[in-house]
Amino acid sequence: MRSNHGEVVPEERPPLSPALTGAELARWYWTLAELTELARRLDVPRGGGKPALTERLRAALDGEPLPAAPARRPATGRQLSAPVDASTVIPEGQRCSQVLREFFRREIGAGFHFDGHMRAYVAENAGRTLGEAVAHWHDTRQAAAEPQEIGGQFEFNRFLRTWHADHPTGTRDQALTAWRTHRSQPR
Repeated sequence: MRSNHGEVVPEERPPLSPALTGAELARWYWTLAELTELARRLDVPRGGGKPALTERLRAALDGEPLPAAPARRPATGRQLSAPVDASTVIPEGQRCSQVLREFFRREIGAGFHFDGHMRAYVAENAGRTLGEAVAHWHDTRQAAAEPQEIGGQFEFNRFLRTWHADHPTGTRDQALTAWRTHRSQPR
């Protein structure tokens, strides 16, 4: 966009409102909170994560049929409660809970955290023991040390990883300023 004097004037992000088109919605960065508020105003189902919500809002703004609403998660089964030990069996639907975190920190040490490998293990290995989960932790440390793909729903994290790679001596404040500039621009 150019001013009357021929200089380039940056576009400003429009207000998030039902007056937008789906294409205009997709041109800008919106927080999940902003998208959720618009979904409430339009009576659009709000679940399923930011990408799915964005697609439903685009359809609603363009007067198209909404993509299928996200399936409700089935109710989780019984969750483990303390005390647990290495022979404790992971039940179906077990979450990465404080009970598990405390157990793994006792067994593995203070460096334990639920990374993608451990979250997947707990979610996908009902019937296995917590001792087997500890072995899985140790077996996956080399793979966990490699840079992992950051999912599209974590745009801020992806931006920061790229920014810090491009600006290795940059400060946190500089990175946050760059992020605010980035998200205020059209895609």
